[in-house]
Amino acid sequence: MIIKYANEEDIAAIAAVEAECFPSAEAATAKEFVDRVKYYGNHFWLMYEAEKLIAFVDGFVTDERDLTDVMYEDATLHNENGAWQMIFGVNTIPAYRKQGYAGELIGRAIEDARLQGRKGLVLTCKERLVPYYAKFGFVDEGVSEKSTHGNVVWHQMRLSFDGVCR
Repeated sequence: MIIKYANEEDIAAIAAVEAECFPSAEAATAKEFVDRVKYYGNHFWLMYEAEKLIAFVDGFVTDERDLTDVMYEDATLHNENGAWQMIFGVNTIPAYRKQGYAGELIGRAIEDARLQGRKGLVLTCKERLVPYYAKFGFVDEGVSEKSTHGNVVWHQMRLSFDGVCR
């Protein structure tokens, strides 16, 4: 397995994995990934087994404390000098799930954010995944008031390097 950042050549594989992992109302489109990779390809953590993309984590950096729906749609909001690493998606194709690959990528995203001097990371997830992300140090801040992406109820979770949430 290798982990690398995204470039244009990865877009088709990224879009295919996303489509396999999320319902269409929640999945980003290939066009959205073109913009995301253009603006923040170095904030995609891709895991390949040989030539096959099996998992990835992505999200941009911002000074905004909370993850909002517009962030998914507008890659130009990325601020490389921002305080918070947002996580928009944690994707592992079904045949490779429950083998620790997503956890390895989340760990890499956390490590990179810490090395880059960020305040921490923010993600949203469905209620059933709150305990999973808590294992990495994310704290549940409750149901998000700023994200209803895909008409779903999301919990916002934060991993703050100074230990202070909210």
